[in-house]
Amino acid sequence: MARRTFDQQIQNLKDEILILGSMVEEATLSSVEALKRRDLDAARQIYEYDVNINDRRFAIENGILILIATQQPMARDLRLIAAMLEVITELERMGDYAKGIAKVTLRLGKTEFSIPHNEIRRMADLGIDMLHRALTAFIEQDARTASLIPEDDDKVDALYLHIYHHLVSEMIANPEVIDQANLLIWAIHNLERLADRVINICERTVFIKTGDILELDKEYRLFNVDDEEEEEEEEEEEEEDLDFMGEEAADQNGNA
Repeated sequence: MARRTFDQQIQNLKDEILILGSMVEEATLSSVEALKRRDLDAARQIYEYDVNINDRRFAIENGILILIATQQPMARDLRLIAAMLEVITELERMGDYAKGIAKVTLRLGKTEFSIPHNEIRRMADLGIDMLHRALTAFIEQDARTASLIPEDDDKVDALYLHIYHHLVSEMIANPEVIDQANLLIWAIHNLERLADRVINICERTVFIKTGDILELDKEYRLFNVDDEEEEEEEEEEEEEDLDFMGEEAADQNGNA
Protein backbone atom coordinates (compact mmCIF):
# COMPACT_ATOMS: atom_id res chain seq x y z
CA MET A 1 0.00 0.00 0.00
CA ALA A 2 2.83 2.40 0.91
CA ARG A 3 4.61 1.64 -2.36
CA ARG A 4 1.43 2.28 -4.33
CA THR A 5 1.06 5.66 -2.62
CA PHE A 6 4.68 6.49 -3.37
CA ASP A 7 4.29 5.56 -7.05
CA GLN A 8 1.18 7.73 -7.30
CA GLN A 9 3.03 10.69 -5.78
CA ILE A 10 5.86 10.17 -8.28
CA GLN A 11 3.35 10.13 -11.13
CA ASN A 12 1.75 13.33 -9.85
CA LEU A 13 5.15 15.01 -9.81
CA LYS A 14 5.85 13.83 -13.36
CA ASP A 15 2.54 15.32 -14.47
CA GLU A 16 3.48 18.62 -12.83
CA ILE A 17 6.85 18.61 -14.60
CA LEU A 18 5.09 18.14 -17.94
CA ILE A 19 2.83 21.10 -17.14
CA LEU A 20 5.87 23.21 -16.25
CA GLY A 21 7.49 22.14 -19.51
CA SER A 22 4.44 23.16 -21.54
CA MET A 23 4.45 26.56 -19.80
CA VAL A 24 8.09 27.07 -20.83
CA GLU A 25 7.39 25.95 -24.40
CA GLU A 26 4.48 28.37 -24.73
CA ALA A 27 6.42 31.27 -23.20
CA THR A 28 9.39 30.69 -25.51
CA LEU A 29 7.38 30.53 -28.74
CA SER A 30 5.23 33.46 -27.67
CA SER A 31 8.31 35.57 -26.89
CA VAL A 32 9.73 34.91 -30.36
CA GLU A 33 6.40 35.76 -31.97
CA ALA A 34 6.20 39.00 -29.95
CA LEU A 35 9.72 39.85 -31.15
CA LYS A 36 8.72 39.25 -34.75
CA ARG A 37 5.63 41.45 -34.49
CA ARG A 38 7.24 44.00 -32.17
CA ASP A 39 4.20 43.42 -29.98
CA LEU A 40 5.09 45.32 -26.82
CA ASP A 41 1.88 44.38 -24.98
CA ALA A 42 2.47 40.67 -25.61
CA ALA A 43 6.12 41.01 -24.61
CA ARG A 44 5.09 42.69 -21.37
CA GLN A 45 2.65 39.87 -20.59
CA ILE A 46 5.33 37.24 -21.23
CA TYR A 47 7.77 39.14 -19.02
CA GLU A 48 5.24 39.20 -16.17
CA TYR A 49 4.18 35.58 -16.79
CA ASP A 50 7.60 34.35 -15.70
CA VAL A 51 6.52 34.55 -12.05
CA ASN A 52 3.99 31.77 -12.76
CA ILE A 53 6.76 29.53 -14.08
CA ASN A 54 8.83 30.26 -10.98
CA ASP A 55 5.90 29.53 -8.66
CA ARG A 56 5.19 26.23 -10.41
CA ARG A 57 8.84 25.22 -10.13
CA PHE A 58 8.93 25.96 -6.38
CA ALA A 59 5.64 24.09 -5.84
CA ILE A 60 7.10 20.99 -7.52
CA GLU A 61 10.30 21.32 -5.50
CA ASN A 62 8.25 21.51 -2.29
CA GLY A 63 6.33 18.39 -3.34
CA ILE A 64 9.59 16.53 -3.92
CA LEU A 65 10.94 17.52 -0.51
CA ILE A 66 7.72 16.38 1.16
CA LEU A 67 8.00 13.06 -0.69
CA ILE A 68 11.55 12.54 0.56
CA ALA A 69 10.56 13.45 4.12
CA THR A 70 7.46 11.23 4.31
CA GLN A 71 8.53 8.21 2.23
CA GLN A 72 11.60 5.99 2.15
CA PRO A 73 12.90 6.15 -1.41
CA MET A 74 15.08 3.29 -2.61
CA ALA A 75 18.35 3.82 -4.48
CA ARG A 76 16.82 4.00 -7.95
CA ASP A 77 13.96 6.14 -6.64
CA LEU A 78 16.52 8.60 -5.28
CA ARG A 79 18.12 8.88 -8.71
CA LEU A 80 14.75 9.78 -10.19
CA ILE A 81 13.96 12.27 -7.42
CA ALA A 82 17.39 13.93 -7.72
CA ALA A 83 16.93 14.13 -11.48
CA MET A 84 13.51 15.74 -11.03
CA LEU A 85 15.05 18.49 -8.93
CA GLU A 86 17.61 19.14 -11.67
CA VAL A 87 15.02 19.11 -14.45
CA ILE A 88 12.70 21.67 -12.84
CA THR A 89 15.72 23.92 -12.27
CA GLU A 90 16.60 23.66 -15.96
CA LEU A 91 13.00 24.44 -16.94
CA GLU A 92 12.87 27.48 -14.67
CA ARG A 93 16.04 28.84 -16.30
CA MET A 94 14.52 28.27 -19.74
CA GLY A 95 11.58 30.33 -18.59
CA ASP A 96 14.06 33.10 -17.73
CA TYR A 97 15.34 32.92 -21.32
CA ALA A 98 11.82 33.51 -22.65
CA LYS A 99 11.52 36.45 -20.26
CA GLY A 100 14.84 37.74 -21.57
CA ILE A 101 13.62 37.62 -25.19
CA ALA A 102 10.50 39.53 -24.13
CA LYS A 103 12.79 42.12 -22.52
CA VAL A 104 14.69 42.43 -25.81
CA THR A 105 11.41 43.21 -27.58
CA LEU A 106 10.55 45.86 -25.00
CA ARG A 107 13.97 47.49 -25.32
CA LEU A 108 13.88 47.43 -29.12
CA GLY A 109 10.49 49.09 -29.07
CA LYS A 110 9.40 50.28 -32.50
CA THR A 111 12.89 51.23 -33.73
CA GLU A 112 13.58 50.51 -37.37
CA PHE A 113 15.79 47.46 -37.56
CA SER A 114 15.67 44.40 -39.80
CA ILE A 115 15.23 41.20 -37.80
CA PRO A 116 16.00 37.76 -39.34
CA HIS A 117 12.61 36.42 -38.26
CA ASN A 118 12.67 33.10 -40.11
CA GLU A 119 16.03 31.99 -38.75
CA ILE A 120 15.16 33.01 -35.18
CA ARG A 121 11.83 31.20 -35.40
CA ARG A 122 13.62 28.13 -36.75
CA MET A 123 15.98 28.20 -33.76
CA ALA A 124 13.03 28.40 -31.39
CA ASP A 125 11.14 25.59 -33.13
CA LEU A 126 14.18 23.29 -33.02
CA GLY A 127 14.85 24.03 -29.36
CA ILE A 128 11.24 23.50 -28.32
CA ASP A 129 11.02 20.28 -30.32
CA MET A 130 14.15 19.05 -28.52
CA LEU A 131 12.65 20.05 -25.18
CA HIS A 132 9.36 18.29 -25.86
CA ARG A 133 11.08 15.05 -26.85
CA ALA A 134 13.53 15.30 -23.93
CA LEU A 135 10.71 15.65 -21.39
CA THR A 136 8.85 12.70 -22.93
CA ALA A 137 12.03 10.60 -22.73
CA PHE A 138 12.56 11.73 -19.13
CA ILE A 139 9.05 10.79 -18.03
CA GLU A 140 9.32 7.42 -19.78
CA GLN A 141 12.92 6.97 -18.58
CA ASP A 142 13.94 6.26 -22.17
CA ALA A 143 17.72 6.66 -22.04
CA ARG A 144 18.25 5.57 -25.64
CA THR A 145 15.98 8.29 -27.05
CA ALA A 146 17.45 10.84 -24.67
CA SER A 147 20.96 10.06 -25.89
CA LEU A 148 19.96 10.83 -29.49
CA ILE A 149 18.29 14.20 -28.93
CA PRO A 150 21.53 16.20 -28.39
CA GLU A 151 22.46 15.55 -32.02
CA ASP A 152 19.95 18.27 -32.98
CA ASP A 153 21.87 20.81 -30.91
CA ASP A 154 24.30 21.11 -33.82
CA LYS A 155 21.47 22.54 -35.95
CA VAL A 156 20.65 25.12 -33.29
CA ASP A 157 24.33 26.07 -32.98
CA ALA A 158 24.64 26.41 -36.76
CA LEU A 159 21.65 28.77 -36.89
CA TYR A 160 23.04 30.76 -33.98
CA LEU A 161 26.37 31.26 -35.76
CA HIS A 162 24.62 32.16 -39.02
CA ILE A 163 22.48 34.85 -37.34
CA TYR A 164 25.40 36.05 -35.21
CA HIS A 165 27.66 36.58 -38.22
CA HIS A 166 24.82 38.33 -40.05
CA LEU A 167 24.32 40.73 -37.14
CA VAL A 168 28.05 41.41 -36.80
CA SER A 169 28.15 42.26 -40.52
CA GLU A 170 25.24 44.63 -40.01
CA MET A 171 27.10 46.38 -37.18
CA ILE A 172 30.24 46.75 -39.28
CA ALA A 173 28.30 48.13 -42.23
CA ASN A 174 26.15 50.42 -40.11
CA PRO A 175 27.49 51.28 -36.62
CA GLU A 176 24.23 53.06 -35.83
CA VAL A 177 22.51 49.69 -35.33
CA ILE A 178 25.05 48.30 -32.84
CA ASP A 179 22.67 48.58 -29.88
CA GLN A 180 19.80 46.87 -31.69
CA ALA A 181 22.05 44.13 -33.07
CA ASN A 182 23.49 43.44 -29.62
CA LEU A 183 19.98 43.05 -28.25
CA LEU A 184 19.20 40.47 -30.93
CA ILE A 185 22.43 38.62 -30.16
CA TRP A 186 21.19 38.41 -26.58
CA ALA A 187 17.89 36.93 -27.82
CA ILE A 188 19.50 34.24 -30.01
CA HIS A 189 21.99 33.46 -27.25
CA ASN A 190 19.02 32.66 -25.01
CA LEU A 191 17.65 30.24 -27.61
CA GLU A 192 21.06 28.61 -28.00
CA ARG A 193 21.34 28.20 -24.23
CA LEU A 194 17.84 26.72 -24.06
CA ALA A 195 18.98 23.90 -26.36
CA ASP A 196 22.06 23.37 -24.18
CA ARG A 197 19.84 22.98 -21.12
CA VAL A 198 17.74 20.42 -22.98
CA ILE A 199 20.91 18.34 -23.23
CA ASN A 200 21.23 18.56 -19.44
CA ILE A 201 17.74 17.04 -19.14
CA CYS A 202 18.78 14.23 -21.49
CA GLU A 203 21.85 13.57 -19.36
CA ARG A 204 19.62 13.23 -16.29
CA THR A 205 17.46 10.68 -18.10
CA VAL A 206 20.54 8.58 -18.83
CA PHE A 207 21.55 9.02 -15.17
CA ILE A 208 18.24 7.56 -13.97
CA LYS A 209 18.71 4.52 -16.19
CA THR A 210 22.42 3.87 -15.70
CA GLY A 211 23.45 5.66 -12.51
CA ASP A 212 26.22 7.38 -14.49
CA ILE A 213 26.40 11.13 -15.16
CA LEU A 214 27.59 11.35 -18.77
CA GLU A 215 28.15 14.34 -20.99
CA LEU A 216 26.16 13.70 -24.16
CA ASP A 217 28.61 15.41 -26.47
CA LYS A 218 29.72 14.32 -29.92
CA GLU A 219 32.16 11.78 -28.51
CA TYR A 220 29.44 9.96 -26.56
CA ARG A 221 28.56 6.58 -28.03
CA LEU A 222 25.07 5.20 -27.90
CA PHE A 223 26.19 1.67 -27.11
CA ASN A 224 27.10 2.83 -23.61
CA VAL A 225 23.41 3.20 -22.85
CA ASP A 226 22.51 0.03 -24.72
CA ASP A 227 25.10 -1.94 -22.74
CA GLU A 228 23.65 -0.69 -19.46
CA GLU A 229 20.15 -1.70 -20.54
CA GLU A 230 21.38 -5.16 -21.58
CA GLU A 231 23.12 -5.61 -18.22
CA GLU A 232 19.91 -4.68 -16.38
CA GLU A 233 17.91 -7.14 -18.49
CA GLU A 234 20.46 -9.89 -17.78
CA GLU A 235 20.30 -9.16 -14.04
CA GLU A 236 16.50 -9.35 -14.12
CA GLU A 237 16.65 -12.66 -16.00
CA GLU A 238 19.13 -14.04 -13.45
CA GLU A 239 16.85 -13.00 -10.59
CA GLU A 240 13.89 -14.68 -12.31
CA ASP A 241 15.94 -17.87 -12.79
CA LEU A 242 16.92 -17.89 -9.11
CA ASP A 243 13.30 -17.37 -8.05
CA PHE A 244 12.20 -20.20 -10.33
CA MET A 245 14.91 -22.54 -8.99
CA GLY A 246 13.90 -21.67 -5.45
CA GLU A 247 10.27 -22.49 -6.18
CA GLU A 248 11.26 -25.81 -7.80
CA ALA A 249 13.36 -26.78 -4.76
CA ALA A 250 10.51 -25.92 -2.44
CA ASP A 251 8.11 -28.10 -4.50
CA GLN A 252 10.51 -31.04 -4.44
CA ASN A 253 10.95 -30.78 -0.69
CA GLY A 254 7.20 -30.64 -0.28
CA ASN A 255 6.72 -33.74 -2.44
CA ALA A 256 9.41 -35.56 -0.50
